[in-house]
Amino acid sequence: MTKLLNLEPERRDAILNAALKEFTAQGYDKASTNVIAREAGISKALMFHYVSSKQELFLVVYDYFSELIKKEYFDVMNYDEKDIFEKLRQSYLLQIKLSEKYPFIFEFSKLSQTTNSNEINKELEKRICEEHSNCYPKLFDGIDETKFRKGLNIEKCKQFIFWSNVGFTNQILEEIRNCEKSFLDCNA
Repeated sequence: MTKLLNLEPERRDAILNAALKEFTAQGYDKASTNVIAREAGISKALMFHYVSSKQELFLVVYDYFSELIKKEYFDVMNYDEKDIFEKLRQSYLLQIKLSEKYPFIFEFSKLSQTTNSNEINKELEKRICEEHSNCYPKLFDGIDETKFRKGLNIEKCKQFIFWSNVGFTNQILEEIRNCEKSFLDCNA
């Protein structure tokens, strides 16, 4: 097990957030460990005391955030909720909570992009296969469709609601990333 995950939470999160930000912005190949260390507020030598290589750091970041999203989003969602808008509200609140601590967590999917490293690509492929075998229900599965007006194409309505809400969520998440302290009242 890597020393990074055994650090006190504040230092661990600083390194993980810096690495996630750099890897999602630049991709594995162009990501700079100098930038990650500087952003985390530590020396590069100290960072490599906690992880042995850029590759290990990348895979630790991938695994850490994959597990975090599973535990603090997918496992917490109430998939029994039938009201589409209540389900979306629940999703927003969970995303906001995670984003306040890990501002780039919902950029996570960018980590799955193909790299110039065959070893990384094999590791990603293995991890993605495992994730797909543990699929979670989709956000709109099991919603009460009787609330939609008769004659509407319900699947298109769901897609439109989803696109609108993705835009709304991305706007909120961007505001969170740009603010030192969240101004949002999640209990409203």
